[in-house]
Amino acid sequence: MRYDQAAVRVVLDQVRADGRRALTAPEGKRVCEAYGIAAPQEGMAASAAEVVAVARQIGFPVVLKIASPDILHKTDAGGVLTGLNSAAEVEQGYATIMANAAAHQPGAVIDGVQVQGMLGAAHEVIVGAVTDPSFGKLVAFGMGGVMVEVMKDIAFRLAPTSHQEAVGMLDDIAGAAVLRGVRGAAGVNRDALGAVIENVSHLVHDFPEISELDLNPVFADSAGATAVDVRILVDFAAAPARPRPSQHDILRAMRRIMQPESVAVIGASPDDGKIGNSVMKNLINGGYQGQIYPIHPRAEEILGRRCYQRVTDVPAEIDIAIFCIPARFVAGVLAEVGEKGIPGAILIPSGFAEVGEDALQQEVVKVAREHNVRLMGPNIYGFYYTHRNLCATFCTPYDEKGAVALSSQSGGVGMAIIGFSRSAKMGVSAIVGLGNKADIDEDDLLTFFEQDPNTQVVAMHVEDLKDGRAFAEVAQRVSKHKPVVVLKAGRTAMGARAARSHTGALAGNDAIYDAVLRQSGVIRARNLNDMLEFARGLQVLPTPQGENVVVVTGAGGSGVLLSDACVDHGLNLMAMPPDLDDAFKAFIPPFGASGNPIDITGGEPPSTYRNTIKLALDDARIHALILGYWHTIITPPMVFATLLQEVVTEARALGIHKPVVASLVGDIEVEDACRYLVDHNILAYPYATEKPVAVLGAKYRWARIAGLL
Repeated sequence: MRYDQAAVRVVLDQVRADGRRALTAPEGKRVCEAYGIAAPQEGMAASAAEVVAVARQIGFPVVLKIASPDILHKTDAGGVLTGLNSAAEVEQGYATIMANAAAHQPGAVIDGVQVQGMLGAAHEVIVGAVTDPSFGKLVAFGMGGVMVEVMKDIAFRLAPTSHQEAVGMLDDIAGAAVLRGVRGAAGVNRDALGAVIENVSHLVHDFPEISELDLNPVFADSAGATAVDVRILVDFAAAPARPRPSQHDILRAMRRIMQPESVAVIGASPDDGKIGNSVMKNLINGGYQGQIYPIHPRAEEILGRRCYQRVTDVPAEIDIAIFCIPARFVAGVLAEVGEKGIPGAILIPSGFAEVGEDALQQEVVKVAREHNVRLMGPNIYGFYYTHRNLCATFCTPYDEKGAVALSSQSGGVGMAIIGFSRSAKMGVSAIVGLGNKADIDEDDLLTFFEQDPNTQVVAMHVEDLKDGRAFAEVAQRVSKHKPVVVLKAGRTAMGARAARSHTGALAGNDAIYDAVLRQSGVIRARNLNDMLEFARGLQVLPTPQGENVVVVTGAGGSGVLLSDACVDHGLNLMAMPPDLDDAFKAFIPPFGASGNPIDITGGEPPSTYRNTIKLALDDARIHALILGYWHTIITPPMVFATLLQEVVTEARALGIHKPVVASLVGDIEVEDACRYLVDHNILAYPYATEKPVAVLGAKYRWARIAGLL
């Protein structure tokens, strides 16, 4: 629809001229009307006689509300009376409200009393907008009353939002079923309520000075949606915009940083145990084929490489400078890096914002921007790019090439990533430390990984997003063709406190993060192991061609747990067609169970496993297979693993590529069986029923995001 922006501008200009931070009720109504948000019939009165006159004009029953720029929460002040049915009640109500306001806040400016026609029975919901320090403007929706106050039952979207996204918010809250209609009650008009959400989202986007907006309550029924009360707060002191280079400029710099032809190590050292020495060893021993230039004020040679006193002395072009010097010297040397025209600086040193040295970090950023140098860090372990044999770090080397790119803000998490990757034999394309993220952050990395042919999956450990909106925009684009997994640390109150002390991060409201990540197509991991397992699984598992999942198990108990996990992770257990059910029955004993899950029982020989697995892979109606193996000496673990590998390999040779995950329960021999299967690109997990299903669920979530199902 067309919005009357001019009418809103008149109201906001008057609020600014008055030096106010809040709109009055009549001003709020005018703003709502300008953006197509319905409000009840109402009028203002400044005396008992006027209140009675306005009420008679509107028609009884009416609602009275105190109108004061100083009293924002009217109910708390006793400033709202409902269901007044006569002139006498209205006159008495006026006196009561005025007395309550005076007692609640003596000296408050009182504009009068707002008189509204009282609406009939309807669902009370809340539509609002907030300004988040990371994501900017967001629109919010929730059920009214205790559901939002106590249960925090609320949904968020980035503003502005489309009508389709706005209507979709109605299904994102726990009270969604109430809005559809229960026990014979009519549901709400979804289009009308969605339009209110959509219009609010455009209002706060068009006028950034609106810092908060609450339509509380909105009365929604089958006929429409009406905003009964409006509260609008403004902030005319615009926050400085975070610099956002163009995607072209980001990509040009990130290509040189991640795939450098030459590297300078500032603070290179000949002494074992020094960071500058470890970085040099990793570069050389890791097999990096580009030029390496150690920078040291006195040494002539380090590890067989000619040394230079200053980076400006190097008679060649350099792509990145790795800083291994104390924090207090970084800004001065960074200016020389800028003079040399080096596009990227890898700042390993700590001692910046993470320990309260914000001014020092800001000085470094200022120098970098003056010289057009992109910064990775500070306070990082460095980074790896395996397809260039690049170990630009003081941590252990890593050279197992693959298609997963991982990043972390924490050095400890970075080492966990390396350890898991090595243990699980998970090839990676890159592992990147971001630390304090003074400059380069996740959206810069996503921009690079999006076009990197060596990267097919991206997994990120995040403590904060400096520019959440930029990340959301890039993630929404990338997730359509490459899975993006995010582990958001600090999702609890205590975790958020730890994140702030650890990297100077501003940990945002987790409900907001959760909503925006889902809106952006991101697969969210709840813990570090999930992030790593999802990254591995998304790389290994084929993309399913449909939603039908079948469970084949040798243990009834495992089948129940696997089925529960399917429900938890949004997987569809296939309703077994009669002919396929009969086909499975031909292979399982009479005391087994067909249907789904299919329980072949624990005493069966290898042939039963082989036949049922082959049938599931061959039938085109089955799109994914979950296996639950139970350790017996009739079919030992390695026998099961070998036959499963053979059946899957035969199917792949015939062009059948279905996701297959396995849960193996039993004695310690199942560990070797799982390792064997993983070595043959079949995801298998010992002693776990939840984990294989969670990984398969992540693959399904991405396939839906990418529109492949």
